[in-house]
Amino acid sequence: MSVLSDRRDRLLVFLQLLVVIPTLALIGMGIADDPQMVDLELVGLAALVALVELLPVPAWRGLQLSVGLPLLLMIGMLNPPAGAGLAALVGASDPREFKGQVTVIQAAFNRCQIALSAMAASWTFHAVADIHTSPTRVLILGAILASVADYAVNSGIVTAFMSIKLRLSPLAVARELRIGRIGEFIVSYLGLGVLGLALAVLFLQVQWWIVPIGIVPLVFARQMFFRSQALEEAHKELQDREQVLKTLSNAMAEERADERLQIAGYLHDDLAQVLFRLSIQVDVARKLLEKDDIPAVRDQLEKIRESKQATSDRIRALIRDLHRSPLGAKGLAEALESFTDEVGRDADVTYHRDIDEMPLPAPIALLIFHIAREAVMNSLKHARAADFWIGVHEDADSIVLELRDNGVGFDVDAPGPEGHFGMAMMRERAQVGGGTFDVQSAPGEGTTITVKFPSSLLQAEAPPQAVTGGAGDVQAEGASPDTSGSTRGDDDFPRSVPA
Repeated sequence: MSVLSDRRDRLLVFLQLLVVIPTLALIGMGIADDPQMVDLELVGLAALVALVELLPVPAWRGLQLSVGLPLLLMIGMLNPPAGAGLAALVGASDPREFKGQVTVIQAAFNRCQIALSAMAASWTFHAVADIHTSPTRVLILGAILASVADYAVNSGIVTAFMSIKLRLSPLAVARELRIGRIGEFIVSYLGLGVLGLALAVLFLQVQWWIVPIGIVPLVFARQMFFRSQALEEAHKELQDREQVLKTLSNAMAEERADERLQIAGYLHDDLAQVLFRLSIQVDVARKLLEKDDIPAVRDQLEKIRESKQATSDRIRALIRDLHRSPLGAKGLAEALESFTDEVGRDADVTYHRDIDEMPLPAPIALLIFHIAREAVMNSLKHARAADFWIGVHEDADSIVLELRDNGVGFDVDAPGPEGHFGMAMMRERAQVGGGTFDVQSAPGEGTTITVKFPSSLLQAEAPPQAVTGGAGDVQAEGASPDTSGSTRGDDDFPRSVPA
């Protein structure tokens, strides 16, 4: 696992350097050829981009969308590519940099990725049109092609980064980022390209203050748009969760009915044997009484009393189990503790419990309890273990149940013994709750069972993040925001990708 992780990290560093070094070289050569391009106007526009980049929109898997695309397209139309790249490089502000939450190479990659996209857009526009002399139709064509170029560079870099980082296929990443939906792209992304052209024309014909006035409504409109998308995603997630819980509740009801039938059958068989034994003991006592053997009658009556008391105790315990959940009122942690303490009294096994408190729905908590109980009983019967570990915690997007012993282990690829259904029952319970079930074992090496349920089943959920869409760029921590609307992410995700 560490080998794969090291290889992935090396690929990410290689990708970052592959973007950072050429981008800085291109900007440096452009400025060296024309130092006059770095003037007060370009500095002011870069500062405006930096201000807009401080208003990101949450997106998929820690990514964030920014709204700087129209501004960066405008700058690219008014300035040569190196000037547009410099403005994007300086203006691609990210609050995480000031908090020390990203490394130097990640911050550089983040900014250079957006700068490279802005330079591609600027070069494309100037290859087609001239903002001062070209007719309107040519300017519009240039703006559309510039937004396409920005989109291609930005989405390509971020898709590559996310694919390596998350170990997903590029197509899977593209689907999550909503890259490549032609209808959305034409309506929103290309529309922002035309808006960038309008801002550039107004900037030349009116005054510079027309730019912030034109951008402010766009910022609020995009914020509202992506918030509405977030609500849609939350609604879908809630529906999925309700469906899982409904299926789970039905399955648990059926399982509960089966348990009642099993207990009823057990009571019937057990009571029949006890009553038969009591009948024999009464007949023996009667015969002893006929023989006037009073001491023997007393002994027999004491045996009858003990049998009756033991039977009454077992019946009361079974009735209590029928009328209450195994979790009781105190929750999963204490239920598992009570169960393992009871089992451990009669077994030479030490149980180690590490159960995090979390707002699990009752059906999921009951599933976890049943899976853990089945694993404990299987281990007692077959593993000959000295220690057994039970852990329940939340990890990333999952609720994780880990069950481990240091017993004799077994070959997971070999067919299971006939009539042993414990592993199958645990797997089915995991699947009923929408989870996954994994077994790791080998002869002499103990057994580890890992069950993962989606953390969306937690009753107290964090607000879901919006998915990129429309006309923004997606960025990971290592990719920067760019003209098309940048995106930044938490931790190690690039900052900008067009959506």
